[in-house]
Amino acid sequence: MNIENRIKELGIDLPEAAAPAAMYVPVKQTGNLLFVSGQIPVKAGVMQYTGKVGEDRTLEEAQAAARLCAINIISAVKAHVGDLDKVSSIVKITAFVASKTGFDKQHLVANGASELLFDVFGEAGRHTRSAVAVNQLPLDATVEVEAIIEILN
Repeated sequence: MNIENRIKELGIDLPEAAAPAAMYVPVKQTGNLLFVSGQIPVKAGVMQYTGKVGEDRTLEEAQAAARLCAINIISAVKAHVGDLDKVSSIVKITAFVASKTGFDKQHLVANGASELLFDVFGEAGRHTRSAVAVNQLPLDATVEVEAIIEILN
């Protein structure tokens, strides 16, 4: 499967990978594993979703934020490996969801990222996952998603 073509078929505009906003690297490789730093819902350098789900944001908006985070993960991976066809498996994602007390649908928010990764990578996009409620995220982001990805040698 040509992942770049699949991305275009899905109508996704893959942005340039964002530069780190602090003292970290976007992707760290060890062996065949890529550890992708948490990505937030930024597009063209502008935060698209801020605030807490259940207070400032709806479930649907939070899912869209998670989807954008997954697109930014793919951009970071492409910047690191060059060829997205080298991705053999999305191993795990962790979605951090800024949540109002009482909001208990973090797993549904994370589906925004999970579904996008499956749509792009097919079976290789199926992954394990954690969805965690947090009080606050950097830059008041609604969602942040990190990933562990396996690549071919």
